[in-house]
Amino acid sequence: MFSTGVLHKSFTPLGKRVLVRRSQAAAQTTSGILIPEQSQGKLNEGVVIAVPQKVKNWKPSVKVGDCVLLSEFGGTEVNLNGVQMHLFSEDQLLGVIQK
Repeated sequence: MFSTGVLHKSFTPLGKRVLVRRSQAAAQTTSGILIPEQSQGKLNEGVVIAVPQKVKNWKPSVKVGDCVLLSEFGGTEVNLNGVQMHLFSEDQLLGVIQK
């Protein structure tokens, strides 16, 4: 597991981009059946890890810790400190999920 604060301090997205950790699909059903990795699919939600704070003429509509709905295609896959993340421009985020 990683600390959001460590990643946030070591990486700041540029421009109107947001760093998101995509949620993982369940590897096992509630009854205990293991789901093969290729059948798990890709979830279209994630948690915001980092947002730039000082971009001219732009106020971010999300903040660190927000759960967001992601477009199926889009974003740039990046590996930070061994953790798979995605960079999305803010307009690729579909909405904030209230939990």
